[in-house]
Amino acid sequence: MTSLRRLGSSSLQVFPLALGGNVFGWTADEAQSFAVLDAYAAAGGNFIDTADAYSAWIPGNEGGESESLIGKWLAARGNRSDIVVATKVGAHPSYKGLSPATIKAAAEESLHRLGTDHIDLYYTHFDDETVPVEEIITALDQLVKDGKVREIAASNISPERLRASLDFSEREGLARYVALQPHYNLVSRDTYEGELQDTAARAGLAAVPYFALASGFLTGKYRPGATVDSARAGKASQHLESERGQKVLAALDKVAQERNAEIATVALAWLASRPTVAAPIASARTVEQLPALVAVADLSLTDQELTELTEASA
Repeated sequence: MTSLRRLGSSSLQVFPLALGGNVFGWTADEAQSFAVLDAYAAAGGNFIDTADAYSAWIPGNEGGESESLIGKWLAARGNRSDIVVATKVGAHPSYKGLSPATIKAAAEESLHRLGTDHIDLYYTHFDDETVPVEEIITALDQLVKDGKVREIAASNISPERLRASLDFSEREGLARYVALQPHYNLVSRDTYEGELQDTAARAGLAAVPYFALASGFLTGKYRPGATVDSARAGKASQHLESERGQKVLAALDKVAQERNAEIATVALAWLASRPTVAAPIASARTVEQLPALVAVADLSLTDQELTELTEASA
């Protein structure tokens, strides 16, 4: 049984890989989604990440499709108490931004779609700088007081606004962010490392990085001359053109071969070892893609391996 990790200062205990729900209702239909969720849970996984906006970008979708599928799965399996459900507010086409009224209304919609009376971890999806942090935190705190949200977190936020939010929570004794969801992986380190990571570390926040595999680039399937059938192929293959991308692939190949591990597992293990990181997020469209992801729970890289990867990605 894989040991769970405590999420920052919260009471939440999570599997060291969060399963990304962005594909549910997008590139994975209901049957595929259920199969992936079942396989993840069977592997000991308990941390599912979604958002009310998934997958509004698809013609014919309006947002909330992922939450609805996850809600159906939780109801069908009767396992709500075993699963840590994380979702987000602020990017749904009908509930954009972070005004208190929007947060309140969007949370009710998410609860309804998920078929639950509480959200374990509720993120602000994108910061809304038109709203004072005091109003955002007060609205989130009310959801916690009402028992509708257990813990709160932030994604895509500046160090300044994060600090201001934490300071206000401390000063007023209100709910406080316990986690941060940054864009962070072996080929994209600049957005998180530095001031944002320092702020998170000082405040005892857990990082739950998204794009942990750089839209699939860090699975190793994107190579010069290779064609990959994926909705994210364009994004992923951009990294092939950079020197950093090529160096990282070479280092991943070497470590993966030496450890008899999948390239994706090694990339996730590097991320999971970084300061503040509790659980990287990765999504699987098919059950076959899942073993390489959940294997991060059992792969501990040596200091030398970590150094090689860190230097290749500098």
